Amino acid sequence: MLDQLDITKVLFLDIETVSQKKTYSELTETEKYLWGKKTDLLNSRNIESVSPEEMYGRAGIYAEFGKIVCISVGYIIAGSSPVLRIKSFYGHDEKELLTNFGSLVGGHFSNPDQFLCGHNGKEFDFPYIARRMLVNGVDIPDPLNTPGKKPWEVNHLDTMELWKFGDRKNFTSLEVLAHIFNIPTPKDDIDGSEVGRVYWEEDDVERIMEYCQKDVVTTTQLMMRYMNRPLIKEENVEFVNR
Repeated sequence: MLDQLDITKVLFLDIETVSQKKTYSELTETEKYLWGKKTDLLNSRNIESVSPEEMYGRAGIYAEFGKIVCISVGYIIAGSSPVLRIKSFYGHDEKELLTNFGSLVGGHFSNPDQFLCGHNGKEFDFPYIARRMLVNGVDIPDPLNTPGKKPWEVNHLDTMELWKFGDRKNFTSLEVLAHIFNIPTPKDDIDGSEVGRVYWEEDDVERIMEYCQKDVVTTTQLMMRYMNRPLIKEENVEFVNR
């Protein structure tokens, strides 16, 4: 498949999410009850039990209890030296960023020969975005509106799934794959586990956006490696938001 893929028809993306409330104590009684039931379910899969308050730091990874604060996208412009253009939709207003992102996808990446691509996108990013669009009353663009579609009608690519080669139990992080494929990645002062702290304690969405954009660059470069193509030159990566 990849040898026939037109890389310029792929929209690479990554999202960053946080909990809907800063702390567990800020939840309503109903929210505490519902999060408690979720915690019980998660604890049933672990040897040690963790209280709902202790586990609330993980709330951001669940679309029912979290929200999106940044969606970064990237697309390649063909040429003798390809250009990767990166743009982000970010901020405190989730509905606004989802609406703007949806307009981009629905307007420019909804043709049958175009694809969305993320690392673990099929299990996390794509469904998370669609669920939060429903919650916010935002129209889901066709490429993300998958219910009722046949598998071959869903144009989603996933760099983690491509690495599995059918091994369903395998999970490999983007960081590991970047290392083994010799993809240069900048040394950041935060990682995914710190996004919630940076958002709620430092109120620094710009910093989160920059971290998210770098993951899109890495995902794109990983796909270039999968296709046995040269990496995009650092000077050919353009950041629209900067």
